[in-house]
Amino acid sequence: MRIPLSWIREFAAIPNSLTPEEIGEAIVKVGFEVEDIEHQGSEISGPLVIGRVLKIEEITEFKKPIRWVELDCAEPTTRFVICGASNFSIGDLVVVALPGAVLPGGFAISQRETYGKVSNGMICSSRELGLNEDHSGILVLPTQSTSPGADALELLEIQDVVFDVAVNPDRGYALSVRGMAREVAASLGVAFADPVHSINLDGFVSTGKGVVPKIGDPKGVSVIYVRTLGNFDPKAHTPLWMRRRIEKCGMRSISLAVDVTNYVMLELGQPLHAFDRSQIEGSLHIRRAGKTKNFTTLDGQERTLSGEDLLVADDARALALAGTMGGANSEVNESTTSLAIEAARFDPICIAKNARRHKLSTEASRRFERGVDPSLAEYASARAAALLIAHGGATHVDSQHDGEPKYSPIVDLDPHFIASLTGADISLAQVREKLTLVGCDVEEISESLWRIDPPSWRSDLLAPADLVEEVARMVGYDAIPSLLPPHPVSPGLTNFQRRLRILAQLLADKGLVEVQNYPFVSGSIMKEMGYLGDRAKAFRIVNPMSEDAPLLRTHLIPGLVETAARNISRGARDFGLFEIGTIFRNTSSLSSIDNPPTDARPSQKILDQIYAGVPDQPIHVGGVLIGNAHSDDWRGKGRAYDWNDAIEFAESILQACNLTWTIARSDFAPWHPGRCAELLVDGKIISHAGELHPRVVAFFGLPARSCAFVVNLSAIPDHDVLRAPSVGTMPVAVQDIALIVDEKVTSAEIVEALKSGAGELLESVTLFDRYDKLGEGKISLAYTLTFRAPDRTLTGAEISQVREAAVEAARIKFGAIIRSA
Repeated sequence: MRIPLSWIREFAAIPNSLTPEEIGEAIVKVGFEVEDIEHQGSEISGPLVIGRVLKIEEITEFKKPIRWVELDCAEPTTRFVICGASNFSIGDLVVVALPGAVLPGGFAISQRETYGKVSNGMICSSRELGLNEDHSGILVLPTQSTSPGADALELLEIQDVVFDVAVNPDRGYALSVRGMAREVAASLGVAFADPVHSINLDGFVSTGKGVVPKIGDPKGVSVIYVRTLGNFDPKAHTPLWMRRRIEKCGMRSISLAVDVTNYVMLELGQPLHAFDRSQIEGSLHIRRAGKTKNFTTLDGQERTLSGEDLLVADDARALALAGTMGGANSEVNESTTSLAIEAARFDPICIAKNARRHKLSTEASRRFERGVDPSLAEYASARAAALLIAHGGATHVDSQHDGEPKYSPIVDLDPHFIASLTGADISLAQVREKLTLVGCDVEEISESLWRIDPPSWRSDLLAPADLVEEVARMVGYDAIPSLLPPHPVSPGLTNFQRRLRILAQLLADKGLVEVQNYPFVSGSIMKEMGYLGDRAKAFRIVNPMSEDAPLLRTHLIPGLVETAARNISRGARDFGLFEIGTIFRNTSSLSSIDNPPTDARPSQKILDQIYAGVPDQPIHVGGVLIGNAHSDDWRGKGRAYDWNDAIEFAESILQACNLTWTIARSDFAPWHPGRCAELLVDGKIISHAGELHPRVVAFFGLPARSCAFVVNLSAIPDHDVLRAPSVGTMPVAVQDIALIVDEKVTSAEIVEALKSGAGELLESVTLFDRYDKLGEGKISLAYTLTFRAPDRTLTGAEISQVREAAVEAARIKFGAIIRSA
């Protein structure tokens, strides 16, 4: 929230000796974040006065309209200036920068000749003065607001300091000058004058029949006040001081009636709404939308209502989206002479739902969502009525209300709990002082029991821990020692956590870069990937971050290829990415449960029901391989990633988990048919790896033959402790064989057959050649067999025997025969 220092000083006795930076530090000290300190008007110097327009001469011989204007600036002679704006008339009051003045941006004003005339100064717009961004025309002041020659810097309060403060969601009271001034006063230890105490509630005498409010939904609102005013002058201007304060807070002046409601909201923190009384039929009701289907708000948008929307309505129709925005059908306009000023304490959750359902966050809804002081409806409506009577000529007709304010319950507190929880040496006297400072009433029942009555504006103070936080921030967080609390000895990482860390390090060591993608995906991407069955059953998010990606991912590959495409667009060419994350598949019905009470730990039955409503979220590791595995350099030609590399990465993951696996061909989207393998552990598919489908590659703009792999880590069984194999000391015997097999037989199947036939003396099998031009559906696979005995050197006879046993096993299982040529 933007808050001017001049307004804060009205309620907090801040010493003039303090700099804005020191005041900003005081705001930070009590738990707020000061995002910016803006020194408005600091760049303006020199004479800046009010002038009255006496004469306008139109110069028409140029491409754009030019005016030569005669001004009365309360000087011995009149002054003439050239101006390109046309939104002012004879008799208007304007701001004139005289020669010698310097405006924001270092723009120096001097007498100069232009368009064949001598311009002796400049008439200023709001943006040229740094007041706001309005540059549509000259700043024209109300005719009776001042006189020619007045100091514009002082009149418009141009030179001021504005604090831009970030207010936490639980501190809604601070979205007002009243609330922030109280915090500043408490932080600096200076006096605070509550503006509510100066509001007169007894000066409103009924002179007629006014609008009567009626609460139809007590859950939506606790109290509402409506003050009816008549004889309002719709042409009355907003006083300059009020207009400037509203502008400094980042809002624009609209009309007196609207400006007064905004001003009181900024001052006290209570949103109000001004209705055109003549457009209200009967009473003013607070009700749900029910059967009301459509409603047009002040911004001209026709909105489709939910039956649960909270409305302000009369006897015939809806008039406002409660606490959010008024309706076009009861808007105050230039002919409005009677007003109904509404102030209510709406339920924060109801208003939050209103705003989110209609994507309509307003200044009013932001305050109601955070909780408004229940007692303010009466005072704020009285303050607004008094301002409209004073500046708009209105007369009071009637004031009515319904409901009663509801306040936070009294909290029982052991005062020693403050020091115990914070770990700081805070005396009981300090506890009482600080709680009183934030507005609490303290009643000491005994040394270990105090009853704390929170102030009306602090609906968030509901438990002892909340009071601890208030004392801590008032004492100062820097006064609390930075010591770690004692904790039980950590049991360390679980086996699964260790596995995740090991695999992440493994893939990083192999040159891949880890990424973390959002777990959201669009339906069009899912379709493009070719997902079917369970992988197409996605959960739809109720309130997605983006309507372009409303689904939870069912696979890691979509996010990885999108990230790869983004990096390619930024100039990356040869790289590999990997991600470890959860996926979500809507493959089973989930139970639902109402929110359990929070005053005690839920029973095991309720916990089981809660977890039964949470979908299974298996953890996968996936990667994409883009471009070259090795680039061309002076040592030789490079090599592009191919589908064997993807399979090798998947195998390295299973190997690191100390597992044995088999490999089989697969036709599985989004991989290329015939260039995709599935890895099985104990007969269960654990992984897919290979070359991405050309359709997917083309859609994302990836290099040809880009590859990917995915391993379902949650499906991998726990493994025994990995023990290093013994290192053989005996000589090895190496034998090469070439086998002719059917083309449908995989190399992995042949390797397993060779190992089973040769027994323990076969140390390793390596495929070194594949020849697939034999014809008749046959291929040749050539292997290097390495034999070794742990305790002796193998004889030639032994080597021949185990070699023939290995070949025989391959013959029996797959019809393999030795290739002779």
